[in-house]
Amino acid sequence: MNIREIRATSDAELLKKVEEMKAELFDLRFERATGSIDNPMRMRELKKSIARIKTVLKEREMTAKED
Repeated sequence: MNIREIRATSDAELLKKVEEMKAELFDLRFERATGSIDNPMRMRELKKSIARIKTVLKEREMTAKED
């Protein structure tokens, strides 16, 4: 997900997306451990996407506190 898509999405949907990504990351870790991972770069992409989403959620939280 790029940052524009993330900013256009609601908080509830973002939280759901983070949970889905964490589950996929968990599965990929098992695949890596067994040596059957097809695309190891997917792990990196997921980690970065999760961080982006959490950053936007935190920004929204901080903005809400200021008001």
